[in-house]
Amino acid sequence: MQLCCFSSIFLNLTHFLFKICFYYLLINSFLIISYFLIFNQLINYLFFLQYLKRDNQIGAEGVSALGSALANCINLSNLTLNISMNQIGATGASDLGSSLANCTNLSNLTLSLGFNQIGNQGASGLGSALANFTNLSNLTLYLYKNQIGATGASDLGCSLANCTNLSNLTLILGKNQIGATGASGLGFALVNCTNLSNLTLDLSENQINESQQLKVKSKCLKSKRLVVIEIYFD
Repeated sequence: MQLCCFSSIFLNLTHFLFKICFYYLLINSFLIISYFLIFNQLINYLFFLQYLKRDNQIGAEGVSALGSALANCINLSNLTLNISMNQIGATGASDLGSSLANCTNLSNLTLSLGFNQIGNQGASGLGSALANFTNLSNLTLYLYKNQIGATGASDLGCSLANCTNLSNLTLILGKNQIGATGASGLGFALVNCTNLSNLTLDLSENQINESQQLKVKSKCLKSKRLVVIEIYFD
């Protein structure tokens, strides 16, 4: 089953929350989502794509096309995008981040990319793209069970430290392979988020023992600006 391509997409949308939910979506071909233009009057829009079958097959090509479409939303300020449980891989995650970096007015972003096998390369690529989000103040990243190791976690943290306006961060990294080295690198990097005041960090099931957990918490607590901090290891 194929989705039609539309040439005019996502232009001049302002001050809205755009949610795309791709749970249980079967797409067997090139994916382009388009045609959501309501003359700057779109306030809250919830768009579901759902089919009867429960296997998801959105790959790197599909999510890259989606990112290219969203990149045309030059006035986009709030975005919630859920494409968990698909097959976007490292390339798809990196391409999506690079495309969204063109949305220079983004201030609130939620990305759910769990169960997509993005690995270290995808986490690093996504992080590099996010570093260019100069106006981003609220970020939620769900990267649960993505085969991310120490390198990917550390690189992601270092990149997020460049988001100078970031004040609220939720980072879900449960069931990866981050380990003590990755958790330590991530914690050290997040301390350098100069305006971060609220941090929620999920590192559950990442082979981090109690001693190492205390070290990670200690590093995060060194940030003088953090008002609320929640770190989960179990």
